[in-house]
Amino acid sequence: PCIHTGTDRCFMTSQNHGYTVDHKTLPEDWEILFYNANDQTNEGIVHKELPYFSVQFHPEHTAGPEDLECLFDVFLETIKSDVNVKNFLTEKLTYTPRYKVESPPKKVLIIGSGGLSIGQAGEFDYSGSQAIKALKEENIHTILINPNIATVQTSKGLADKVYFLPLIPKYVEEVIKAERPGGVLLTFGGQTALNCGVELQRQGVFKKYGVKILGTPIEAIIDTEDRKIFSDRIALIGEKVAPSLAAYSVQEALDAAEILGYPVMARAAFSLGGLGSGFADNKEELKQLATQA
Repeated sequence: PCIHTGTDRCFMTSQNHGYTVDHKTLPEDWEILFYNANDQTNEGIVHKELPYFSVQFHPEHTAGPEDLECLFDVFLETIKSDVNVKNFLTEKLTYTPRYKVESPPKKVLIIGSGGLSIGQAGEFDYSGSQAIKALKEENIHTILINPNIATVQTSKGLADKVYFLPLIPKYVEEVIKAERPGGVLLTFGGQTALNCGVELQRQGVFKKYGVKILGTPIEAIIDTEDRKIFSDRIALIGEKVAPSLAAYSVQEALDAAEILGYPVMARAAFSLGGLGSGFADNKEELKQLATQA
């Protein structure tokens, strides 16, 4: 990681050297261009007036980071025209945000992982716990709703407030009504939280109370859970994937398998723990999977 002195931005670079320039020995007409974010050693120098600059890393190393590949464009431009390379570098490396960054909400609701069985979906308890820690580091008040007392998420001292209530729209809306959070996180509680969040969106609860959905947009959640929509989106961008068909009944699943050919992989949408998903080598196995889904 290298810091550009003109913008204070950090760039990842590829390096293989074992020495550095002592910036204290630079002549008066030379300045530090980059320095190492780890040990503050010099990573580049630039002349104040003349079109000279040098870096202590490999901007062309395409097998690694390409953050500063644009330095070659700067080099070519200094050859073509009479520019102040120091100012031109700063202009080239300055970041202009495309979108307006809004102030984060002061209070956020996290829909937790709900009931878990041993050895299943523990990653959602972990990710939710890390989300709570990250929010608290930003001094954001955290509200957690999770009926499972045997989770790390619900440990004392983690979230600012915990509601041990079922993860269904009715109870989550009551918590929103009472707490009035500015934002909600739906993607840290597994399938239960996703299903609940989608239903709350459809009911207009988030809009009603002015709650902003943070992280993954609700439209993306719906699109990825609906197998037909997801397949259409993948086809739209030209991504090469295995052929697939969406089915809404056992018979439709069997008919789709006849078109695709066995073996097939079935993936149930909006299901807990992947219930109804798996591989089927024949009609009987698929029928059993589809019945569970």
